[in-house]
Amino acid sequence: MTVAAARCLILTPTISSSAAALRLPRIARRRPLSCSASPLAVFATMDSPPEGYRTNVGICLADPSLTKIFSASRIDIPTAWQMPQGGIDPGEEPRAAAVRELREETGVRSAEIVAEAPNWLTYDFPADVKDKLNARWGTNWKGQAQKWFLFRLTGGDDEINLMGDGSEKPEFSEWAWMTPQQVIEKAVDFKKPVYEETLKHFAPYLQSDPTASS
Repeated sequence: MTVAAARCLILTPTISSSAAALRLPRIARRRPLSCSASPLAVFATMDSPPEGYRTNVGICLADPSLTKIFSASRIDIPTAWQMPQGGIDPGEEPRAAAVRELREETGVRSAEIVAEAPNWLTYDFPADVKDKLNARWGTNWKGQAQKWFLFRLTGGDDEINLMGDGSEKPEFSEWAWMTPQQVIEKAVDFKKPVYEETLKHFAPYLQSDPTASS
């Protein structure tokens, strides 16, 4: 597949503070369901991935100063911007899956894990998305159960390559460093609640941008 050279946009960020994330044991205990304002977006936080959902990792890649977040537009849906994510292989640990997916989707190898979200974030697919993805995968998933990781890029922007590491079909055509709010705003509606919750978890590790205007 031929992909045009990826363009990089730089957007101005703001966020702050400090705390600690913990890894909870995989106990099958469901937390209260939380819903967004969108009628299509349904999500929940859980201590372990529920039955009927595809297990998945999400990657919040921050720049070296931990002030900005990577987001990219999909090749198939250019208006849909998202953080990298991908399925967990059978027998694979979420942390290892996150490292692999980051490399496969962005080409990045120079990065360190800063934090792990303490619980699984679970969202349902809208009906049309569910039909399309399950037809592609040969499955019947209701949605995805995601474990999110915050990475810090330890290399330079020139390491980011939307062709990935060459092991998988490219997914993105353009990328940008964004503020957390911009990442949420550019996401498709059914992912917005998950992004809001994820960035709430990671906010204590991110830094305010000293160049941003007040």
